[in-house]
Order: sequence, then structure tokens, then C-alpha cells
Amino acid sequence: MTQHQDQQTGAAGDESSPLRRAISGRLLYLFILGDVLGAGIYALVGEIAGEAGGAIWVPMLLALLLALLTAASYAELVTKYPRAGGSAVFAERAFGRPLVSFLVGYCMLAAGVTSAAGLSLAFAGDYLGVFLDVPAVPAAVVFLLLVALLNARGIQESVRANVVMTVVEVSGLLLIVVIGAIVLGRGDGDPGRVVQFPEGVSAGSAVLAAALLAYYSFVGFEVSANVAEEVQDVRRVYPRALFGALLTAGAVYVLVGLAASLVLPADELSGSTGPLLAVVQASGVAVPDQLFSVIALVAVANGALLTMIMASRMVFGLAEQRLLPATLGRVLPGRRTPWVAIVVTTAVAMGLTLVGDLGELANIVVLLLLLVFLSTNVAVLVLRRDRVAAEHFTAPVVLPVLAIASCLLLLSQQEAATWVRAGLLLLVGVLLYLLARAPWWGGRPARSGEPTRAA
Repeated sequence: MTQHQDQQTGAAGDESSPLRRAISGRLLYLFILGDVLGAGIYALVGEIAGEAGGAIWVPMLLALLLALLTAASYAELVTKYPRAGGSAVFAERAFGRPLVSFLVGYCMLAAGVTSAAGLSLAFAGDYLGVFLDVPAVPAAVVFLLLVALLNARGIQESVRANVVMTVVEVSGLLLIVVIGAIVLGRGDGDPGRVVQFPEGVSAGSAVLAAALLAYYSFVGFEVSANVAEEVQDVRRVYPRALFGALLTAGAVYVLVGLAASLVLPADELSGSTGPLLAVVQASGVAVPDQLFSVIALVAVANGALLTMIMASRMVFGLAEQRLLPATLGRVLPGRRTPWVAIVVTTAVAMGLTLVGDLGELANIVVLLLLLVFLSTNVAVLVLRRDRVAAEHFTAPVVLPVLAIASCLLLLSQQEAATWVRAGLLLLVGVLLYLLARAPWWGGRPARSGEPTRAA
């Protein structure tokens, strides 16, 4: 990796910003880590074990390496153009086509809503089953309704809740690592399982299939591009924070995978919708089921809350730009929250709980984000011709090329059913884009004194 300084021949990245640069390098690191190190691992360890057997750590490590390739492209573009907007802005700069940049942003939006649907099913699984014996889908719908109410209450309350929940979810993962060490230290468990792959399947095929799911656990780092304007000395600290957070999350995930395989065989992990709870129960360590279930439920709830906050604000922003019907930009007069966007995204997430299980929804999320990452990795090469005066991070050209190849490789592993479901979501986006341009659907203009900004 090198730092690079060019003569200005294009748009510089040091334009003045109305946003206050209040995020230090350390806070940015924690922000990215909190986005990445989250709910997915609580639910997907079992799914990954079903594909890769006991060698859970291998697809975790592969997914980390693939994520780092795309992260290098984000590091270059964010430090070159430190403006809010992220992937959609990069697509607009590189390709100059509003529909392309809209679809990139819409893919992130659709991925967020789909992710929340999957997390709601995880919430309604074995972790909730410790307290209540209720059908999964109705419980998931009620959960999404509660998330929507918190989202509608206000961003300040939601962010405060997120800080507490992030601490809780990280403590749960560290607890699993400690439990694995205790089991290993007393001579229990089976260390040989950590290198076992499923019978009848080649190791390479098993790892690739599992890496698709493991990749879901690393997404979230791309959201950090949206706060670039609020980071102090962004060109210096962003690459360090980004790579540092991903490496930290990867280390934790690998250790969690090793601990889970050490304690339980793959078939028992894959048969549970609360795999880490199953690890706690099988370990013999004196951790009450109720305590760990609460930790896991908090982690899943935090992930769903963050994604629904992001999704509703993206809908609001797109509506304000008239890229979606303007009606979606209405806000509550008192709370100043985008209530129509919250209602719509919540309703879509509720509907998606009927489409598939957690693994299927996670694959849809990964497919949509791979399309976003593919756009960003191509954009970084296209924008090499746009030189800026300010010093910025520059990735060796081989990294975005490898990142493009990795995206295409993972996309090629997706099943036809996943492509169909993701394609339907994209079709809805195109229709909404066209609808927003219809002269007979301009949306209700804001009345005098009515708030038009979401909180």
C-alpha cells in the first residue's frame, strides 16, 4: 500500500463540508468494528458448519481476505473523495449514469432490509425459545414492529441503545472464545474437528459455499464511507481504522469458529438456530442459558436496529432527491423521523420473513452487496484517470483487480433461486425509480412550517 499525491486535474476531495469533523481515528475504528462485529455470527455459525463441517475458521479466514480486497478500494476512494454518499457517489463519479448510481444505492438499501428480515428470524429462533415457545415467523414480525417503533421514536434514542447493545454483543463473542479455551484447557472437546470437512464434498467446494455465508458476517464496513465528511484527518486515519477493524473482527470470528468446533460437532451446530447457545450448553461452563440468550438476543436486535435505521434513512434521502416517490420522504412533525420510510421498509422486511430462512436471506444480502462491491472495485480503476491534488491512499492495481475477480467468483457460487429473489428486488427498485419520474406522482410538497428533514 502506498500514499500517492497527484496534480489536480479533476475534482478534489478537500471541498468544504457543512458537517462537523467530530469522529477521531479511534472512534472511526470502533464505529466500523461495531458495524462488522455483530449479529450475523450469532446466527450463522451453524449455517457455516453445515457447509464447511468443523473447519468453520477456514471460510471465515477466506471471507476476511476477500473483504480486505474490496476494503482497499474503499480506502482509496474515500481518501480521494472524502464526501458523504459512499458507493453510490463513487458510481456516479465513475460512470456518470444516474440509474447506475441509484441501483448501487438501492442494492445497499435492499440488502439492509433483507438482512433485518433474516435477523428477525434469528431472533425468533432458539435464543428466544429459551424464554418463549412461539412460531418463528409471527415472532419475527412482532420483533420487526418493535424495532420500527424504536426507529420512529428518534435517532438519538436509537443510537444510545446501539452503544449499550454493541458492548453486550461483543462480550458474548469474547465469552465464547473464553469457553473454548476453558474446554481445551481441561482436555475436553475434540481439537481434530477444526480441520474436518463434510464427507463426499471437496474441501474447496465446501469452503467456497461456506465463504458466501461467512462473507455476510464481514459486511458493514462499506457503511463507513458515508461518514467520511465527519472524520478528522480522514485521509490519514481512514485506511488504518478500516483495515484495523476488519482484522480485529476477523480474529474474533476465527477464534469463535475454532471454539464452536472444539466444543460441538458440525451436525449439532448446523441443527440449531442458536448455535452459540448450544456451545454454551455443551461446554459445561457455568453460564446460565438465560444469560447467554439475552446477550444473543440483544446482539441480533442491535443488528436489526442498525440496518433498519440505515434503510429508512436511505429511503428518505432518495425520496428527497426525487429518486424515489416523494411520499416516502414524509416525516413525523414532532419526532422528525421518516415515518413513511420506516413503515415501508418494515413492511418489506416482514414480507421477506416469508421468503426463506436465515441462510437463504443471508445469501440474498451477500449477492446484493457483491454487486455494490463490484461497482466500487470497477470505479476505483476507472477513476484512476481522475487525479486530485490532495495526498490519498492508493491501492496497488492488483488489489482491485483481484477484488473484482473475488466478487465474480462469489457471485458465480450463488444459486439460481437467490438470483431470482434478488432480481425481483432490483426490479422493484427500477419500477420505483421510473415511478418517481412520473409527472403524475411528484409527491405532496411540504407545507409551510412542516419539517422536511429526518432525525
